[in-house]
Amino acid sequence: MERFIGKAETLMEALPYIRRFYGKTFVVKYGGNAMVDEELKDSFAQDIVLLKYVGVNPVVVHGGGPQINEMLQRMGTPTQFVRGMRVTDAETMDIVEMVLVGKINKEIVNLINQHGGMAVGLCGKDGGLIRARKMMMTIKNNGQEPETVDIGMVGEITGINPMVINSLDDNKFIPVIAPIGVGDRGETYNINADLVAGQLAEALGAEKLILLTDVAGVKDKKGELLSTLKINQARKLIQDGVVGEGMIPKVECCIDALKGGVGKTHIIDGRVKHAVLLEAFTKEGVGTEVVQK
Repeated sequence: MERFIGKAETLMEALPYIRRFYGKTFVVKYGGNAMVDEELKDSFAQDIVLLKYVGVNPVVVHGGGPQINEMLQRMGTPTQFVRGMRVTDAETMDIVEMVLVGKINKEIVNLINQHGGMAVGLCGKDGGLIRARKMMMTIKNNGQEPETVDIGMVGEITGINPMVINSLDDNKFIPVIAPIGVGDRGETYNINADLVAGQLAEALGAEKLILLTDVAGVKDKKGELLSTLKINQARKLIQDGVVGEGMIPKVECCIDALKGGVGKTHIIDGRVKHAVLLEAFTKEGVGTEVVQK
């Protein structure tokens, strides 16, 4: 009997959060180990379906770097990165779009649907969802003039059209979005998934932006996990070099989203089963929440 009472108490702990977030939008960036481990894939899909059933509107944005690397290798296409950005020529762009839109996106949609949801797969071309232009990267070398590097069909976002997402939310569907953008002349652009998730959260007026990672969250100088991080503290950690290079874009994405009106942002450990639910509906959470102040 005590075991059953414990389950009931767990449900009651979630009640205030369910009440608070009913009708709100969560944008969840799905990536890392949670996308390749079968048990974690199932728990993620279950989390998203449960969010929808308790009245939250989840919107999933996914990456796919490792899967793209694997396909490029199989196709014999060389891969080059500049400052963490994949140099994307026309041949590479075709493969990126095939993997992200044709393979990964549909796998996620299918998984969510198998667990009782009604997911719909999209990319930035659908309904003009993600408008973009070519990104030019500037590299600063020590003692030399800054150099502008052409990294191909990599895009930066110029606009988000939330109408298609709102329409799906209103009709009980769960949008699953591949980070492919479209230019003014119909050009296809490869865009960083964290950036898409952050700007989509702003455009939708989301209550939460949740970024799944393969680390526990943001840590302080002593290596201890920070459960809550304010914007000014986050900037100081970046300035002092405490936040590592791989985490900087995620923290900056959270800061930009907060400045754009998103309620709260979270960097969570996607290696933990049901990480999304634990972060959203419990006091402890499983990562770092980044807040205004």
